[in-house]
Amino acid sequence: MCSVVSRVKPVRRVLALALRLGADAEGSSGSAARSGRFRPAVCAGVDPPPASARRYCTRMAAGDGPLLRQLFEVESSTYTYLLADRATKEAVLIDPVLETVDRDLKLIRELGLNLTVAVNTHCHADHITGTGLMKKRLVGLKSAICKFSGASADVLLSEGDKIAFGKHYLTVRETPGHTDGCMTLVLEDQSMAFTGDTLLIRGCGRTDFQQGSPEMLYKSVHQKIFTLPDQCLVYPAHDYLGQTVSTVGEERQFNPRLTKSLEEFVNIMNNLNLRKPAKIEIAVPANLVCGLHEV
Repeated sequence: MCSVVSRVKPVRRVLALALRLGADAEGSSGSAARSGRFRPAVCAGVDPPPASARRYCTRMAAGDGPLLRQLFEVESSTYTYLLADRATKEAVLIDPVLETVDRDLKLIRELGLNLTVAVNTHCHADHITGTGLMKKRLVGLKSAICKFSGASADVLLSEGDKIAFGKHYLTVRETPGHTDGCMTLVLEDQSMAFTGDTLLIRGCGRTDFQQGSPEMLYKSVHQKIFTLPDQCLVYPAHDYLGQTVSTVGEERQFNPRLTKSLEEFVNIMNNLNLRKPAKIEIAVPANLVCGLHEV
């Protein structure tokens, strides 16, 4: 018995020492964390998110940011965006597509939203906007497009104009180059930018028709979009590879076209040799009246 006890005592001493050391380590790391010296993200080799990004994530988690739904139309690979104020239920729809009007209106009804504005980021060449049909279905709905698009709408927008929905708003930044009437819509806190065809995920809109200008597009992106915060989310009008969202910082660093010099960019855009969109002959005339044609 004595031999068993004698063997147990050293084990107890080792356990006690381990527990004491563990407590000391926990106390030191706790005090370091409280003093700000210990940052788990840094120790893991990952920089902590910037303060503005943390504030935005907290805001979204608390339900203070707008409701956002990203919707997809398969044939033209078009994204439609629904944004709404969570309290007032006022909503804005960006780049609706004719073929998906029923789907979009169903979602709007299900969420109990009041759609006040349907806005197009430009005069599209690959699909007909759903704005006209939506106006027939929703009393009081207004259409909107950039005044330089050459298209008609209830509201003609220009640089600095705001599209309000509840306590939120989108600010217009004119970003021509793909067409004369292209614009980017930026949420009030610059946490989101809806870039239309001007800036795509790792790409950009073509510049070989509809008043296209590679020089103008390059200038638009670098002066109006790349000047937004790095963490600003980029939501384009199209994606053909299944990508849904990017950031300004990512595109500024990794976009294979827009990281080039202006001269290199112009050369790339002038030698894409793409086929024209299949629906251009019917889409452009229809969209010049912002979808207010007979459908």
